[in-house]
Amino acid sequence: MPSPDHPCAGHSAPHAFTFMNPRVRDGVVVHSRRSVLKTSLAGLGGLTLPALTQLRAEGKVTKGGKSVILLWMTGGPSQIDTWDPKPDRPREIRGPFKTIPTKLPGTHICEYLPKQAAMLDKFTLIRSVDCRFSNHEPNMVMQTANLANEPRTNPKAKYYPSFGSIVAKHRGSNHPAMPPYVVLNMKSRSHVAWGGYLGTQYDPFDGSSATKLFQLPSGLSMDRLHARQTLSRQMDGLRAEIDASGMMGAMDSFSQTAFDIVAGGRAQEAFDLSKEPQKVRDRYGEHDWAKQALLARRLVERGSSFVTIDLSNHGASGTWDNHGDNIPPYGGIWSGLRPLLPVFDHVITTLVSDLAERGMLDDTLVITMGEFGRTPTLGTQGSTDGRNHWPHVMSMSLAGGGFRHGQVIGASDKDGGQIDERPVTPGDLAATIYHHMGVPLDATYTDHQGRPNFVVDQGAPLRELI
Repeated sequence: MPSPDHPCAGHSAPHAFTFMNPRVRDGVVVHSRRSVLKTSLAGLGGLTLPALTQLRAEGKVTKGGKSVILLWMTGGPSQIDTWDPKPDRPREIRGPFKTIPTKLPGTHICEYLPKQAAMLDKFTLIRSVDCRFSNHEPNMVMQTANLANEPRTNPKAKYYPSFGSIVAKHRGSNHPAMPPYVVLNMKSRSHVAWGGYLGTQYDPFDGSSATKLFQLPSGLSMDRLHARQTLSRQMDGLRAEIDASGMMGAMDSFSQTAFDIVAGGRAQEAFDLSKEPQKVRDRYGEHDWAKQALLARRLVERGSSFVTIDLSNHGASGTWDNHGDNIPPYGGIWSGLRPLLPVFDHVITTLVSDLAERGMLDDTLVITMGEFGRTPTLGTQGSTDGRNHWPHVMSMSLAGGGFRHGQVIGASDKDGGQIDERPVTPGDLAATIYHHMGVPLDATYTDHQGRPNFVVDQGAPLRELI
């Protein structure tokens, strides 16, 4: 547990902005054909395709093009210094940033979000999200809508399934050759929620591993992977080793189909950004988050249903965890948060604009949020300009999904520390996602004792959006 004066003490990571280390290996490192096969087999459980293929065979997968892209602001962004500014309060509350008007009359946001301000009629801001019980490392409550999902205090918390896993189970992908639930730029397993009680076959497919998996080493071609007899011999030799690590999941008679999808052209092409026209790549830009956003668009365009982007630069508690300039690696509001905002502003507006221009925005719900807000007063923990964790209220933004946008839902109090009107709960968020994706709101899953659990607990779709 972190110490009281430093909630994220014990995290061993470089500063958030020393992430461009060319000599540091990241993700899956492929050394040989054997390691490629191990990687591909280990990923099949997370790919969810054996179960998906079986669901399709049983006629249980809903058809259609609905999808969700979740931009997960790992660490918990400050509501006051982004979407819910308090310009009339003292500096220790309002922070160092100015505000700017937006496309919505009377609505102001942070000065470092000018692109989003100019197209805020395409967004909905929620300034009254009730994030009580949410924590991070691991980041669970706001990705599952289960208030008991706090692994630090509840050993069963890791079993509550994520939004993406629920969608993967009840809806599947929009194309049988694509994984339904994908996580991109995953800096740590603790940054995202998993399949839990649903089984490892509904874990997210790690897009970072996929990218390296498709880059086969010398001597191993897709033709050789498709040679069933050779593949079978390799699988037989590795099965016991992988089963011992618990990574094989629910492999059954549909496993070969899943492997064929991994080795097949559609998924491989989706992960290959070089297939995108240069002018589109230039539009998104070279920042890693921008590349992940373009990749997310390509994935949903080709049939994935739920894509989460881990908007972080390190594997500790997250880049948005701005405790203070003198509390590395997180930085404070000025030196930690300020450089992030223009990058995020470009990423979110480019993604939403691109989806709209392609006629995909009504079918794609774009969600941007973290796990909680931050203290309404600067200088916590002896910092100069940091804000500590604050689970009483946070802000988030939505776009697309065919919903009514160009509005602000809810409000915080004058200092931005408590909900003043229209609380929005994690259950409300879950119900809104499932409403969009066609998942029955009364659907259940069973725990290890065989007891049913509702996928939505005490929540309803946001009436303002529908």
